[in-house]
Amino acid sequence: MSIPSRVTSHLHSLQLAPATIHYDLRRPRLYEEALDRNEGQLAANGPLVTRTAPYTGRSPKDRFIVRDASVADQINWGDVNQPTDRSTFNHLHERMAEHAEGRDLFVQDLYAGWDESYRLPVRIITEKAWHSLFARNMFVRPDGPVPDSFEPGFTVVDLCEFEADPERDGTNSEAAVFVDMGQNLILIGGTHYGGEIKKSIFSVLNYLLPDEGVLPMHCSANEGEDGGTAVFFGLSGTGKTTLSADASRSLIGDDEHGWSDRGVYNFEGGCYAKMIDITPESEPEIYGTTEEFGTILENVIVDPDTREPDFSDDTITQNTRGSYPLSTLPHTAEDGQGNHPDHILFLTYDAFGVLPPVSELTPAQARYHFLSGYTAKVAGTEAGVSEPRATFSTCFGEPFMVRDPSVYAELLGEKIRRHDVDCWLVNTGMTGGPYGVGHRVELDHTRAMVNAILDGTLADVSSTPDPMFGLSIPERVPGVPDSVLTPRQTWDDPQAYDRRARELAEAFADNFETYAGRVSEAVRTAGPSLETVHG
Repeated sequence: MSIPSRVTSHLHSLQLAPATIHYDLRRPRLYEEALDRNEGQLAANGPLVTRTAPYTGRSPKDRFIVRDASVADQINWGDVNQPTDRSTFNHLHERMAEHAEGRDLFVQDLYAGWDESYRLPVRIITEKAWHSLFARNMFVRPDGPVPDSFEPGFTVVDLCEFEADPERDGTNSEAAVFVDMGQNLILIGGTHYGGEIKKSIFSVLNYLLPDEGVLPMHCSANEGEDGGTAVFFGLSGTGKTTLSADASRSLIGDDEHGWSDRGVYNFEGGCYAKMIDITPESEPEIYGTTEEFGTILENVIVDPDTREPDFSDDTITQNTRGSYPLSTLPHTAEDGQGNHPDHILFLTYDAFGVLPPVSELTPAQARYHFLSGYTAKVAGTEAGVSEPRATFSTCFGEPFMVRDPSVYAELLGEKIRRHDVDCWLVNTGMTGGPYGVGHRVELDHTRAMVNAILDGTLADVSSTPDPMFGLSIPERVPGVPDSVLTPRQTWDDPQAYDRRARELAEAFADNFETYAGRVSEAVRTAGPSLETVHG
């Protein structure tokens, strides 16, 4: 197809002089290009299998944001949002442009966001065909041909084969994810991991949207037949994707959403699900996508003869991923939008076996736990981790939150009050003891708790307060043994539980000291304090 002049002129303005521009290619053509270029292999039933090693996940230490006068006071600078200057960015840009000269480039014009009032037009430029397919899967595609009026609000240039030089380029490694809000441009180099493309735009939305009164959220969302919407906050591994993919409800999205005055809307056109140990029994809808043409399987091992994927094989990484369009799933919201939520669920993987599997939160507790963003790392998932370790990721998405956390927390609190939203904390982690002693809360039990929240059953159930964390624990949940609901009762040694509970409560209190001077007294006292822990 002919390349629109608006595209060629834009690439020229970016100093990009490719040999060939492959513009707006559809899936079959991208498959052909990827296979012809040895970028991947076909798995049984049609997915494209790719490799991203040595980077099999995001590289947060390699992300930088240009610090200039327009953003200096708006961004929460630090280890997460590392500053760089415009001259360093421009130097890297020039070096990457030299790398791109004479190479083939793939260009997709897409949108971040289903709500036309707030969506961001994005142009994704890649040197890999499979990255272009990834972009088509993960962003919202125009309805029909790209309109002539399309102008990118932000551009991503992903040249994964380019390797940065820390001494020359001001980076920490050969990988680079550089964001310039002033030039509406993102540069990605040195990493093949597809997630950097979508998460870099998510970070941009986290910067732009609060000024429009929209709360950007690292969450999944679904809706019932009655239009009731539920939002699931959670970090990777807590069940965000699994629990929102419910055959009885329509999926709005599994990872990134905005909450505007019109309701909840998905930022994405696809899902990027963890695939490790997935089975048809445990997650039937997601498993079904692994047998579809158009799905990308990152770092999944396949049999060399049958090409059947082995989802239990973590030879390359535990973080195996599947990228697929929302349209692949059988139950989705066609317009990617939902009403204001009736329920917000904060998902956590508590490896200590201390937190109850389900508890109701007051509005103040919701803000406390939103700011805390607690989950836990367990032995074997990270070098040097031999015991469960509490970790806190503010707003359940600290790596992507560009502004001060209080900006997002205030927006959340305002929307909870305005729309009278019920909030819950759901522990999908351990019960009966810490990791290595107890066992993970059974998925069937967690699903039963979530169903009881969403159908209103728990609204009429009496609750018991947790003495250490102040949480309201329901006394019964249909389909769940009563003994499971109170974690202390699941431990063989109640005194050992008490010790672990104090340790976790102290970790909560220590972490929240960061926010103590920036929140109301009601929020500050909505969780454990050092006084109550040691009192």
